[in-house]
Amino acid sequence: MAAKKQTRKTPEPTLRHVWLAGLGLIAVARRETLGAAAEAVGKLQAVREQAEALAGQAQRDALARLANAREQGEASVERFSADVEARLQPVLAKLGLKKPARTKAAPRARKKPAAKRTRAAAPRKPAPKRPVRRSRA
Repeated sequence: MAAKKQTRKTPEPTLRHVWLAGLGLIAVARRETLGAAAEAVGKLQAVREQAEALAGQAQRDALARLANAREQGEASVERFSADVEARLQPVLAKLGLKKPARTKAAPRARKKPAAKRTRAAAPRKPAPKRPVRRSRA
């Protein structure tokens, strides 16, 4: 005997089926929304950390460049100052405004300073008492 092929009829949707499908849809949407929100927060945190790292690196680079420029500027100012002094020294010497440069003399022996006398601290006076102010409330 050959088995009869039975066909199944799909049940007609009822109000209960619609209600259950709606609840399922709400649950899935809520789960997806919470997951997307958590993922967005994670991405924002990662972007914030990356921005802070880049800002810190940029600040360090700028400070290093500024320090380098400052050192070069100070060195060139010192060279310029020494050059100007060297060129003006003969002119000032001829005018009698500045003595010609001499080699440094050996430092003279200094006398030892006398021991300092210490004074006793004056006793402090007690602070005057102030009258207590009362509110007029």
